[in-house]
Amino acid sequence: MSDILEKIVAQKRKEVEQNKALYPVALLEKTIYYETPTVSLSKYLLRPDKSGIIAEFKRKSPSKGFINPYAQVEEVSIGYMQSGASALSVLTDHEFFGGSNADLTTARNFNFCPILRKDFTVDPYQIVEAKSIGADAILLIAEALTATEVKALAGTAKSLGLEVLLELHGEEQLDKICDEIHVVGINNRNLKTFVTSIESSERLFPHLPSEKVKISESGISDPDTVVHLREVGYQGFLIGEQFMKHPEPAKACARFIQQIAKPTLA
Repeated sequence: MSDILEKIVAQKRKEVEQNKALYPVALLEKTIYYETPTVSLSKYLLRPDKSGIIAEFKRKSPSKGFINPYAQVEEVSIGYMQSGASALSVLTDHEFFGGSNADLTTARNFNFCPILRKDFTVDPYQIVEAKSIGADAILLIAEALTATEVKALAGTAKSLGLEVLLELHGEEQLDKICDEIHVVGINNRNLKTFVTSIESSERLFPHLPSEKVKISESGISDPDTVVHLREVGYQGFLIGEQFMKHPEPAKACARFIQQIAKPTLA
């Protein structure tokens, strides 16, 4: 595990213990979202009338610092969906990404679409929490979890009707893909150097199970890259920074989606 990921996971475990005391599971289960049926991320990614883009709301990152600290979730998330995004991803980690659970709930209140809770899930409590704030899917990071932990956490998510995106960084993590996973994502960012290269997505694609929905994440800034990765076989693309660094993220998303929809000129 990279130093930054270790640091984030250690902080996350502390937060989880604090939150368990402040917001017991019995309390989380009483929210209006807990009983609400979820929207399928994997199905929306495969819809032919959508772009395959999971548009992310992210104020800052550990590597870049603040990207767009004053962006408003309501405005950006509605704009993303009007642009033709297939789904939303909302960062809920506060310490390192400047997000909050309230950001996801706000996005939920204004959008009928799949919403991925982007956080560092290490405990079943966080999965109950994800359901209680209105998420449809959660992220599991293979780098931070054992194969046994992935299976157990994914099983908990499935029991609550949540889908799971398992994020991989290398070949050595392929054995962590299990039946309970709906979407497999290849993160193009090297966790040690933070350099991004789509070569990771190209290299790992042939090893991914055919029945899983497959997405490419991080470092996608050019519409031509999406066109190329579609040819490789990817069905979804998680894009955040490329949109969020723009003063009007939704407009940047709309332009990007228009460009990937254009037929290639001979």
